[in-house]
Amino acid sequence: MKNYKLAIVGATGVVGRTALKVLKEFDLPIAEYAFFASKKSAGQKIHFKEKEYIIQELTEQSFDSGFDYAIFSAGGDTAKHFAPIAVSKGCTVIDNSSAFRMETDVPLVVPEVNPQDALQHHGIIANPNCSTIQAVVPLKVMNDICNIKRIVYSTYQAVSGAGKQALDDLKNDTCYKFPYPIHNNCLPHIDVFLENGYTKEEMKMINETRKILGKPDLKITATTVRVPVENSHSESINVEFEQDFDLTQIIHRLKSTKGIIVQDDITHNIYPLATHSTGHNEVFIGRIRRDESIDYGLNFWCVADNIRKGAATNAVQILELLIKNNA
Repeated sequence: MKNYKLAIVGATGVVGRTALKVLKEFDLPIAEYAFFASKKSAGQKIHFKEKEYIIQELTEQSFDSGFDYAIFSAGGDTAKHFAPIAVSKGCTVIDNSSAFRMETDVPLVVPEVNPQDALQHHGIIANPNCSTIQAVVPLKVMNDICNIKRIVYSTYQAVSGAGKQALDDLKNDTCYKFPYPIHNNCLPHIDVFLENGYTKEEMKMINETRKILGKPDLKITATTVRVPVENSHSESINVEFEQDFDLTQIIHRLKSTKGIIVQDDITHNIYPLATHSTGHNEVFIGRIRRDESIDYGLNFWCVADNIRKGAATNAVQILELLIKNNA
């Protein structure tokens, strides 16, 4: 098997540093690493796999030495400018930003859901939004069993998804990142409001879910809420199917699906919690029950580490998929 050369762009950020932890866990056949960040971070040292590396400034010449793959975790503007340059030098880019997600010729990939799409890339593969990633893993299982007609998302999203300044606001009861204090509060406002009254985050979930599941006309609505929790997003998801379903079959299939951990024992108060999912790569599912207000409905509770599965781990899983395909 070939030993590959990997670039990490945005190596000093939260997602970039988490990606390094995940890369250690996955132990992929990568012979060379290079770490890039802004001019401000250039020159810093980073210890990885018993070696010390110097963070390099990301420039238009950064990919001249030839990389097989790059994981970008540096924001949309950086991705739009530098990802095409990397691709022009023969590098395949896995991008964590929203820059390319809805481009028709860019696959939007969650490896447990649509791995085949990753192999149809033209140099760039997009990592979905964190809240979308965790939702579509169980939804794919359900849709395979019984065709989904409609989805209602209600999210309870951790402050870490908004960055370091947001975490500082939570810890210090300040108000620099959000329009109102997040401490002891819930804000039904993630990203900017759009003309239709939805936020950009809500429309991301709607449009990305359709693209990943390959159901462009799927009826979806969403309300996304920032809650005073440090890490791991929680979601209440309501699903309506086209026809009746066997709840026992769905639960059994969820339990047997790689990447999903079912925690659903209400007799003993066992259900997914943000504090328990933090630091894990899996999606946790519980409170699985029929929606008795409609004929073919189901409710479930979905929790995952938004920095790991919602960003870093999913990107590394895509990388693993690409490497295995080239083996």
